[in-house]
This record gives sequence, structure tokens and C-alpha cells, in this order.
Amino acid sequence: MIRQLIVSYVLLVAVALTAFTVPVAFTLTAQLRGDTEQSVRREAKTMALLLSGDAASRAALDRMVVAYAQETPGTAEVLPAAQAKTATHWGDGKLEVTAPAQRDGRTVGAVRITYPTSDLTRRLWQIWGFRAILAVGVLAVAAGLGALVARRLTRPLRQLNDMASKFSDGDLTARSPVTGPHETQTLARTLNQGAERLDTLIASQRIFVADASHQLRTPLTALRLSLDNIADGTDDEFVREDVEQATAEVVRMSRLVNGLLVLARAEAKVTAAEPLPLKEIVTERLSVWRPAADERGVEIALRGSVVDGRPLVLASPGHLEQVLDNVLSNALEVSPDGATITVRSESRGDEVELTVTDEGPGMSDPDKSRAFDRFWRGQGLTGRSGSGLGLAVVRQLVTDDGGTVALRDAPETGLSVVITLRASPRSGG
Repeated sequence: MIRQLIVSYVLLVAVALTAFTVPVAFTLTAQLRGDTEQSVRREAKTMALLLSGDAASRAALDRMVVAYAQETPGTAEVLPAAQAKTATHWGDGKLEVTAPAQRDGRTVGAVRITYPTSDLTRRLWQIWGFRAILAVGVLAVAAGLGALVARRLTRPLRQLNDMASKFSDGDLTARSPVTGPHETQTLARTLNQGAERLDTLIASQRIFVADASHQLRTPLTALRLSLDNIADGTDDEFVREDVEQATAEVVRMSRLVNGLLVLARAEAKVTAAEPLPLKEIVTERLSVWRPAADERGVEIALRGSVVDGRPLVLASPGHLEQVLDNVLSNALEVSPDGATITVRSESRGDEVELTVTDEGPGMSDPDKSRAFDRFWRGQGLTGRSGSGLGLAVVRQLVTDDGGTVALRDAPETGLSVVITLRASPRSGG
């Protein structure tokens, strides 16, 4: 926008210079040519008068012709009566003026003056060159002033853009100064009021999530303890079977509540993304999950540039750890004994692609299109005991950090979860 304002300002000044300077320059050029032509014609007529006089006048004409050649760049010559014709000719770098001489009503000859126009041309070039240099200087000054004015005019807009950028990165405390013209001040106030309201709503949601976590978990825990006491205090097999079924449903409900609370926290928590070391986070989470994988003989292999480099990714603290936990949990659940889970990371320009591939049954295309829906659980081995919220949480957290997540078929068998994160400009090699 600044560039457009500067260009518009310079174009306006250029049009004004053209409108006022070019006509004046043309007028001055015509005036100089006219003055030169008028002067030469006057001198030619003077010499023609001497040519039409007596012998003394003819002698004076001869002296004048010699003196004219010595004192001026031009030359004068006397023509016979046959060539006596009034004429003015511009061309070939010279001006020719012919003035006839008459005596007693008859033409007795003519005087022709040939005057070079090189000096006139040089003066005209000087005039046009000076005006061109002056115009360039004026345009340069106009561009400088235009830049200052444009930056001053767009400063409130840049402040609004900075506020919006911080806000989109999760900094809900970002506010824009109320400066500039009335329109931008009104816009800044409106955005600040909207930010205040959104901050209040999110704070209220966080409080609700915290309260719901306590209020929902406590009765479920109490209910499970009561069922365990009932099971311990009865010898009736039918009652024990009913209690075990009820306990299983309570466990499932607890898992579902925990998943809902995690998803609610992910939706309510808005934090600014920070440059985080991908290698350290991935290595730490794999070390946590390897004991569970070793119990089933499942190998977790780390591949890609994350092993060799130290890329920094933009993510909120805690998000990437939770994403990896959910994805690795799903991969371990569907992997057969003795399989391999491959974690691979590759840098792709301003993005880092993190892929977790299992050797499970995979998913059909319709299942992959629904896998991120809440409470959806796949058929067969996939999602056998899950709540159907794991991938929904993954997508919410990755999207909040400006990334993307997708499901793809593995090269041989299984499923690949491809997570694309923003690379930090401070990433190391």
C-alpha cells in the first residue's frame, strides 16, 4: 500500500510538471527561433536597402558583408536580380533569409544571409536539459515526501496488522493503539473491544473446563468405588457379572470424559506458538512409549533429518507432546506383535513434515475421511478400545499451531499420520 501511495503521489506531481513545464518550454523554443529569424531578416533587409542605393551605398554594403562575416557566425552574399525572391528556410543546421532590393519599382538584386543554428540548438538543449534535471529533482523530492506521508498515513494500519498477527498467534493480550484518522481510530476501538470480549469468553471457557474436570471425575470415581465394594461383598455370580459390566461401562465413561476434557482444553487454550526443538521432543516422547512397545515386541524407529539436524518448529508448549502421545497410542494399539512403528521427519522449506507410520490394518478412504470426527471409531482393529476423540484432539492442536494433519496409506501396509508444522526462521541445520 505504501508503494502504491508513493507511485500515485509521484504520478500526480509528474502530470503537474508536464502540464506546466512542457508548454512553457515549447513557447520558449518558439520564441527563441522567432527572435533569431526576426533578427536575421532585419539585417537582410538593411543590407537590401544599401544594395538598392547609389554607389556609396554599394560600397558600404561590401564593407558590411565583410564585417558581418567577421563579427557573426553567419555569412551574407549579394544575389543577381534573377534570384531575387523573398524566402526564409530552416534546415540542415542553418537559417537562410533572402531579402530583395528594389529601385524605382524594379528589383535590382537580393541579399541572402545564411546563419548557422548550432548555437540556437545548443541553447535549446540546455533549456530542455535544465528543465528535465529540475523535473527529476522535483520527482525525487516528491517521492521522498510521498514516502514520509504514506508511512505516516499507513502507520495506524500497520499497527492494526501487528495486533492481528499477534492475535492470530494466540496472544490475546495484543491491542492496537487508537491513533490516526477517525476511521482507523474507530476500527482500532472495534477490534480492541472484540479482543477484550473474546479474551473474556475464552477465560470463562477455561474456568468451565477446570470446574467440569473436577465435577465429572469425582462422581465417576465414587461410582466405581461403590461398584468395587458391591463386587467384593457378594458371592452371587449373577450379581458379580452385572457389577463387572457396570464397572466396564464406568471405565469407558471415565475414558470418554477424559477425552472430552482434553479436547475442551485444546479448544479453549489459546497460546502463542514458540520455536521448539523437534528432535528433543520426539526423542523424549519415544523414550516414554518404548517400554510399552517392548512388552509386545514392537519396535519404534526414528528416521529422517530430525535425527541429524536440530530443526525448530512453531508450536505451543505441550501441544506437540500431546499430539505425539495420541498418535503413538493409536499406532501401538493397531500394530501386531513384532511390528515396527516408524517416526520420520523431513524439512521442506518453511515447513517440517512429521510422519508416524504403523503396520496395522490401515483405513479405507471413507474411514480416513471420517477419522477426525469426534466419537468416531474405526472398524476392525482400529480404535478397538478408544473413545474416538484422539485424532480430533490431534487435529485441533495442530491446527491451532498453524499446521495440518492428514492420513495416508503406508507404502506397504498400515497407515501414515502426516503432521505438517511451521518451521521457525531460527531453525538450525
